[in-house]
Amino acid sequence: MNMARIAIGADHAGYGAKRALAEHLCKAGHYVHDLGTFSEEAVDYPDFAVAVARCVASGEDELGILLCGSGIGVSIVANKITGIRAANCCTPLMAQLARQHNNANVLCIGARLHPIEELLAIADAFLASTFEGGRHARRVEKIHQLTGR
Repeated sequence: MNMARIAIGADHAGYGAKRALAEHLCKAGHYVHDLGTFSEEAVDYPDFAVAVARCVASGEDELGILLCGSGIGVSIVANKITGIRAANCCTPLMAQLARQHNNANVLCIGARLHPIEELLAIADAFLASTFEGGRHARRVEKIHQLTGR
């Protein structure tokens, strides 16, 4: 697994999982750019999804990981940012394929749907995978044409 600079963010539902994930990623040698939230106090997930997506889109961070209760809300928001290909993944195989076939640059996970061990396995699969290019490059280019990048 290549070491990466990873922006992470979560709402209150994903706060505990984000803390565990950040610790796991740091132990694996990644640089973790934690954009919050920093407590279980209720917050609005779009604020954190936009922050992570903008860091990835600008190149400040290589990849992003977002957590909310289901992963759905943060994935919808992140995909509004030009240059982001966010994938809400429920299994390690989905995370692997999101990187290999779709060149996903933001992983979204539903913190209320997975035990921590499973959540870590999903993130590890995402980070261990790379874009295959080839026939997939043409498809990703079609996505870019929709947003101009």
